[in-house]
Amino acid sequence: MRILVTGGAGFIGSNFVHHLVAHTDHTVTVLDKLSYAGDRRSIDVLPAERVSLVVGDILDAPLVERLFAEHDAVVHFAAESHNDNSLADPRPFVDTNLVGTYTLLEAARRSGIRFHHISTDEVYGDLELDDPARFTESTPYNPSSPYSSTKAGSDLLVRAWVRSFGVRATISNCSNNYGPYQHVEKFIPRQITNVLRGGRPKLYGTGENVRDWIHADDHSAAVLTILERGRVGETYLIGADGEKSNREVVELILTELGQPADAYDLVTDRPGHDLRYAIDSSKLRAELGWAPRFVDFAAGLADTIAWYREHEDWWAPQKGATEAKYAAAGQG
Repeated sequence: MRILVTGGAGFIGSNFVHHLVAHTDHTVTVLDKLSYAGDRRSIDVLPAERVSLVVGDILDAPLVERLFAEHDAVVHFAAESHNDNSLADPRPFVDTNLVGTYTLLEAARRSGIRFHHISTDEVYGDLELDDPARFTESTPYNPSSPYSSTKAGSDLLVRAWVRSFGVRATISNCSNNYGPYQHVEKFIPRQITNVLRGGRPKLYGTGENVRDWIHADDHSAAVLTILERGRVGETYLIGADGEKSNREVVELILTELGQPADAYDLVTDRPGHDLRYAIDSSKLRAELGWAPRFVDFAAGLADTIAWYREHEDWWAPQKGATEAKYAAAGQG
């Protein structure tokens, strides 16, 4: 197949492109505007006969129409995704996540292309720390930030275009990803690179907030499974039973890097910081036969730390500006 991947130079999108090259014979076109979070180096290492890059914006309707006409399927990763940035300036999130998704859906409506939409578990809001419940496909939406609300809105657009116009789409909502090629503004790579630079990790509040972690390659395998065998109109939750508090994650990073487990600093909590996310992925596992490969979070984290240790040339150019931004916000 000829697959178009929007946002394919970003963290999760580039991991998916790597997965396609490694596990299929498909050819891939990446559509990415190469904002600060997209990096062509994340896909430059892949064979040019399999992967090509188009630098452009999903808001560019004529470009989107042309690309859709040339491909068999599109996987839509492109999004503004950093919660702190959405609190500082929500407008880019509205433009990309809502209007951008609308632009793609209108092109899909006209072309009849198979469409898969990548979303997040943050659309469901959060759970109490002592609540045994987990998110399922029937959990009501309750987003709490400009980021998660625009992702929730994009999900609803996809569902409406499936029902109203017959767009052949599926949706997946995934828990927090970790792995190679993630921008150092995000939690795990920020802490890893702080320690590698001789600094100390930073924890919002008390560090008790819980996230449900999944390795990006497991996410990629799940998305490919849904693209190939998922039922049109359905939503599938992707998770690997990786619940860890932020404090636990930081302590694992410090231990893996030979530092005392308590060598971190607490900083002012993020406004509206969600308490806990937890995914029930039983529908995906039972219907489509997917299962995660990285079932040991500590082992997956160790692999991720090794990648950042070996690829300082990739993340170093981002680091200074990122830490200056956090310092200006009082979270340095």
